[in-house]
Amino acid sequence: MTLIQMFILIAASLHLMVEILLKYFDIRNTLKLRNEQPEETVALMNHEQWIRTSDYTLAKTKLSILEDLFGFVLIVPIVLFLYPWTFRTWSASSQDGVFQCAFISVAFLLSLQIPSLFLEWYKQFRLEDRFGFNKSTVKLWVSDKIKENTLGLIIGVLLFALLIWLFRVLSDLSSYWWFFVFSAFFILQLSLMVLWPKFILPLFNKLTPLGDGKLKSRLFALADRTGFAANTIEVIDGSKRSGHSNAFFTGFGKFRRIVLYDTLINQMEEDEIEAVLAHEIGHYKEAHIPKKLIFSFLTGLFAFYAISKGLQQDWLYEGLGLSENYVGSISVILIALILFISNFTYWFTPVSNIFSRKHEYEADRFAKKAMSNASSLISALQKLYRENLSHPLPHPYLVFFHYSHPTFFDRKKALEEN
Repeated sequence: MTLIQMFILIAASLHLMVEILLKYFDIRNTLKLRNEQPEETVALMNHEQWIRTSDYTLAKTKLSILEDLFGFVLIVPIVLFLYPWTFRTWSASSQDGVFQCAFISVAFLLSLQIPSLFLEWYKQFRLEDRFGFNKSTVKLWVSDKIKENTLGLIIGVLLFALLIWLFRVLSDLSSYWWFFVFSAFFILQLSLMVLWPKFILPLFNKLTPLGDGKLKSRLFALADRTGFAANTIEVIDGSKRSGHSNAFFTGFGKFRRIVLYDTLINQMEEDEIEAVLAHEIGHYKEAHIPKKLIFSFLTGLFAFYAISKGLQQDWLYEGLGLSENYVGSISVILIALILFISNFTYWFTPVSNIFSRKHEYEADRFAKKAMSNASSLISALQKLYRENLSHPLPHPYLVFFHYSHPTFFDRKKALEEN
């Protein structure tokens, strides 16, 4: 075992220990509250719903711990054996062809997902089914996996090939190649954001324009008065896979689209749907999407700058278990980052979520102003929590570390006070 491999495994161990500790706190908190429903939650859900919500939370958290443990068990052989063995067996060095390097790299990443398929199946057809959320079939699930991996292979190989080719061309021309390579890659990512709802999402779900009627008129009126020009509002058939509900918009500029889950439409009143959409528009009007894109660009740029400094360091490749033939090969360094970097960036999760929760409060305030009241959004949030069996009183440590959204009662309090 090299020093770098040891460093990765220590980071993964610390990651695992903190995750299990946070989830242990939440399990203990949920069990404590389960049989003695807090008074403040009675107006949100009745006792039967409270018990189901608690049981669903416990089941999900326990499965999540199992997934964490399984992931750690996998990362040990990946770090020590599979990663170096793969690139010793199938060469992807800087002397090999662009598409050969790209294919080997992406195929390796996709193959690592195979061991976790059973846990994914169990979550869908056992856990989600037990609580009434699973609407999928085994045939549909298998079809989805085939499509996902086929698309992942095609798109992944093309993206990796582009990155490798740009690196090989530009690194000979400028020491700032990392800036130009990542900028080109980032522009391509933005293009995919536009293409995804138009060409990729329809491969999995059916999207149909929202039918004429009062709801459509209300939503377009909301878009007009909030300055969110939209050509169409679409309904996605999320109910063919899950009973969970949601709403979102994709793309940007004239390419943006409003998408509502059919489950959301079935569960809510028109004013509640309007309030949910107002919240989503709030993210747009408060410039949350550009802020996230800028942050993503800067962090990605920093990552590529770090790659540029490590590419010619013999000790880095040796530490990863690779031969000296790989010195200067960007593909194997990118794979190492994708596989192992989360164990180091994990510690910045609370900082990211602090800003995310701030954005949610801002979008809530926008929705309240757009609707001229807070009651519609509060009512919508209540239904989302009830219908999705979302626990309204998670452990504060878990909220601080992992929650990108404030809890129901925090959002309700903020809406009533502002």
